[in-house]
Amino acid sequence: MTRDAELVDVLVVGAGLAGLHTATLLARGGHDVLLAERRPALTGAVRTTGIFVRKTLDDFPLPPDCLGPAIRRVVLYPPSLRRPVTLDSDRDEYRVGDMGPLYAASARAAVRAGVRMELGTRYVGRRADVYALEGPAGPRRIRARYVVGADGARSGVARDLALDRNDHLLVGAEEVFAVPAGTEVPAFHCVLDPSLAPGYLAWVVNDGQHAHVGVAGYPRRFPEGLRRAVARFGATAPGLAGVQRPAEVERRGGPIPVGGLLRRIGCPRGLLVGDAAGAVSPLTAGGLDPCLRLSEHAAEVLDEALRSGRAAALDRYDGAALRTSFRGRLALRHGLAQVRTPAVATAAFALLRTPVGRAAARRVLFGDRSFPSPARS
Repeated sequence: MTRDAELVDVLVVGAGLAGLHTATLLARGGHDVLLAERRPALTGAVRTTGIFVRKTLDDFPLPPDCLGPAIRRVVLYPPSLRRPVTLDSDRDEYRVGDMGPLYAASARAAVRAGVRMELGTRYVGRRADVYALEGPAGPRRIRARYVVGADGARSGVARDLALDRNDHLLVGAEEVFAVPAGTEVPAFHCVLDPSLAPGYLAWVVNDGQHAHVGVAGYPRRFPEGLRRAVARFGATAPGLAGVQRPAEVERRGGPIPVGGLLRRIGCPRGLLVGDAAGAVSPLTAGGLDPCLRLSEHAAEVLDEALRSGRAAALDRYDGAALRTSFRGRLALRHGLAQVRTPAVATAAFALLRTPVGRAAARRVLFGDRSFPSPARS
């Protein structure tokens, strides 16, 4: 026998930071919010490195005990790893989140606000305004006034709402392990080598507590596969002097949308946030600042729609208008994608070592720009 559909104001699909933040803000506004997450525990299957930039740290009250030491140094390497370019800031620029505990803390805040959290619950699909879920107790039918797709780069909610979907994706993988304190100055090491990380970077983030050793690039350009690229890079990765890689490491990985914010991210039935909306920097592939800022905009327009009874309030949730702020970063993303040989990457460092090149790199890495702020109602 099929159960009657359960009524809710908002169904949020996906409990990453974007979904958790949107759900929490809506629940604090007095709305009935159900959050469905396919993972049985939020501390497992982490997909992000967890790098928070200064602007995010300034504007959002993240739990300090879930953040690693401050990083002020970025080191850029050519394929040979020789003569790197070191950039130091006089401000704290980055901190790496301990993402499992950070998700858990955000989930506790959501539940305190009134969000009904359903873990181990998979989104199945939509028929009219009824959404099918599959959880530990079996199938469920949810009748929601609005749905929020926070379900990642390959969003099923985007598909079912006929919204735009990401088609410009990198794929990344990394290994995470603890390091002895004091072995290195906390730094973000970036290697530009298209034979290793085609179209993007290989990286080591060593903040003196943990090391993140990873590679990302265009999926079809890895000649021996992504995992092999990570192993190859790990054997010579910079920034790990005196650090012994343990036998057991945490492995992370997944798709990274870098096509910029999608144009159509909302409709009268719902909207997209986070990776599902393409809210990731096309150049740096950073998505934590965009996901939090876009989630606040999403919660604002949904709150207006719920209080006024007018779905037209979602018309303000316009990715095309916000996308104009990404033009420069999209152009730089296109340029980085054209660096296909180590020789070209090496030649680029001749410019990077000049005062003009260093100044441009500092603007990208230490600048105050963040995700564009939508006009408020």
